Amino acid sequence: MRICQLVAFSAAALAGCGAEHGKLLVSAAASLQKPLEEIARSYEQTHLGAAVAFNFGASGMLAQQIEQGAPVDVFLSAAPQPMDRLEALRLILPGTRRNLLSNRIVLIVPKNAQKPKGFSDLTDPAVKLLAIGDPGTVPAGDYGRAALQALGLWESVKSKLIFAKDVRQVLTYVETGNAEAGIAYSTDAARSEKVKAVAVAPASSHPPVVYPAAVLQRTKRPAAALAFLAYLSSPPARTVFEREGFLVVAP
Repeated sequence: MRICQLVAFSAAALAGCGAEHGKLLVSAAASLQKPLEEIARSYEQTHLGAAVAFNFGASGMLAQQIEQGAPVDVFLSAAPQPMDRLEALRLILPGTRRNLLSNRIVLIVPKNAQKPKGFSDLTDPAVKLLAIGDPGTVPAGDYGRAALQALGLWESVKSKLIFAKDVRQVLTYVETGNAEAGIAYSTDAARSEKVKAVAVAPASSHPPVVYPAAVLQRTKRPAAALAFLAYLSSPPARTVFEREGFLVVAP
């Protein structure tokens, strides 16, 4: 399996990433990298001749690449909005969209940090920088902004924000101590040995964290794309997702 981890590049570069040799090219939210890599290995072992290549990044950026002509077969977004836009542009194969997973938004701090202990502590002068995904392209950042606004903290912490290109960069800022806190998915926080989640954003403070998936209209391998999409809801894939902390949406 060939894994492509690119964030900003041309459609031509994407074509070289996965479209060659009959590989499926799957563009997926960065927060899905670990489980998808494992699931793809299992899929390739059980489906003779199958090959999957990935392009991981911020969902908004991935959707923009697809709009610009990237030859993607399957798209997995960390929020409905990027998928909604592609569907409105008729770039999604009708009838293939499904909600696959759910997640939680959490406040993370370095492993040994004593503060902040919760969202209300973010106004403390000791918290100089708060890492958050760029709300314009990173769904976790958009959810985080909504949570801060709902909690009445947005205006107070706006000057402390450091915007990241995806949730992995949020983790890096906090892991390295370049930010005293960050807002990320619970699944990403659980994978890092250098950070800890100290608070979960109330579900009522932001839209539901839903990961939709769909086959793209321009795919040249619709049967293979549909087969891989179906496999993502299979018992083996479900086991991997749940072990990584995702909530699997019932089909």
